[in-house]
Amino acid sequence: MTWADVATNTPAQAAQAAQRNATSGSPAKEATLDERKGERTRRRILAAARRKFAEVGYERATIRAIATEADVDKSSVIQYFGCKQDLFREAVQWQIPHDRLTTNDPDHTAENRLRGMLDTWAADPDSPMAVLLRTSMTSDEAAELLRRHVTAEVTDHLAATIDAPDARLRAALFSAIMMGIATQRFLLHLPDLAEADAEDIVRIAAPLLRSLVAPNA
Repeated sequence: MTWADVATNTPAQAAQAAQRNATSGSPAKEATLDERKGERTRRRILAAARRKFAEVGYERATIRAIATEADVDKSSVIQYFGCKQDLFREAVQWQIPHDRLTTNDPDHTAENRLRGMLDTWAADPDSPMAVLLRTSMTSDEAAELLRRHVTAEVTDHLAATIDAPDARLRAALFSAIMMGIATQRFLLHLPDLAEADAEDIVRIAAPLLRSLVAPNA
């Protein structure tokens, strides 16, 4: 609406014109809405992919099945992610918030890391980390991705912080214990770990983890 419209229209007409202008979609507004819709669709496809990969494994999951799970066309999955391999890699990406978990006290840091892992797995059985570990049992592609990701995200990072001999081995053992707890508690459901209180696990296992990465503390 221009100043000329206001000058020539009655007050009622001017109000109607202003309302039409406010509710009409400008190109920028429409682009923003399309972007938000696209991001929602993208997240829905990723969530559906994680569920399907967790359910049937990497090899048996198909683009068509994932599209059906996400309630989108197969072409939409290809548009957003290209191929199944690229979709899988993005669906199982995860990062450890090292800065948030690390404190000046090695005991607290070990507790934070262990409790954070337990909480993450308990909150979402189809989290990227859980799906990657589960699919690595039956897929060479997933197993190689898991090896690279754990080495970069856990071993490399922890080894750089350890002021003791055998830093990389210590970091690798730390990772192995954490992964073993997650596997037995959440995937294999071994009763003694699956039924244990999380705080009891932290109480017993955290000192062991601390001794690996901060033996002199």
